[in-house]
Amino acid sequence: MRLRHIEVFHAIMQVGTISGAAQVLHISQPAVTKVLQHAELQLGMPLFERVRGKLYPKPEAHRLFAETEKLNRDLQGIRRLAASLKGRAVETVRLVSTPTLAISVLPQAMTAWRRDFAQTRCELATYHTSEIVNALRLGEADLALSLQDPRHPGIVAEPIAQGMLTVMAPAGTWSEAECAQPFSAADLTGELIGLADNDPLGEMVVASCEAEGVTPVFRTVVQTYQIARSLVEAGAGTAVLDPFTAASAAAGKVECRQWAPAMPVQLYLLTASHAPLSHGARELANAIGATARACLEKGCQ
Repeated sequence: MRLRHIEVFHAIMQVGTISGAAQVLHISQPAVTKVLQHAELQLGMPLFERVRGKLYPKPEAHRLFAETEKLNRDLQGIRRLAASLKGRAVETVRLVSTPTLAISVLPQAMTAWRRDFAQTRCELATYHTSEIVNALRLGEADLALSLQDPRHPGIVAEPIAQGMLTVMAPAGTWSEAECAQPFSAADLTGELIGLADNDPLGEMVVASCEAEGVTPVFRTVVQTYQIARSLVEAGAGTAVLDPFTAASAAAGKVECRQWAPAMPVQLYLLTASHAPLSHGARELANAIGATARACLEKGCQ
């Protein structure tokens, strides 16, 4: 059966008459009859019994209807999309991000982007990086943000901002002279807030400490960077974090120092290698990069 056959067949199944199907499809009754006859000819069997102008589906028609229902819904979706494109409907940008970046960088970037894309629909979601890769590969997202390069052959990782690994402590922890100096592993004393063992940033910190012969004791361990930041803001301890989370901390509640030796932390724009970005999506990526860089220039106080 051709797509036109299925479309006419479904209309007849739904309304029960040739005239009703013609009205639903906005075509003439003879056109509906001709398409139905052609479909039955190709199938080699009648699909309906004709009684006093009404069509009664045969058992084969019911089975065919059930099997082609999904395809018919897809056809309806295509028609709606075509109508939207014809009417110049606004595009949809689907962005996924790790939770940390969704909180630290994305709000200001979205505000700036909306000035030029007020009518564009944007769908936002937060995933971990492994889930982000799947979403991009399956076409469920257009672009994504992560602090990790997944190094996947189907994913393009584009660095759009770079900062340095940062140590954040409650305000008043260090003297003015100390704040001006880098922070080394040997300085990790007092109440420390650590990251989960499988966290890439946490692994960087541990590896750096081991290289210096230091074994820090983390009495509090958290799953997300924003939880660590909130704990520091509340005065619960010191944490080593990415620069974007640190820069978005509450002003006056924390103070920051750069980790030594300096360790760069990249913000990556992730996209599927087979799916180029639309104009709106690319401009959103540009706004995110600009916001992230501005955030790093401001830093935490």
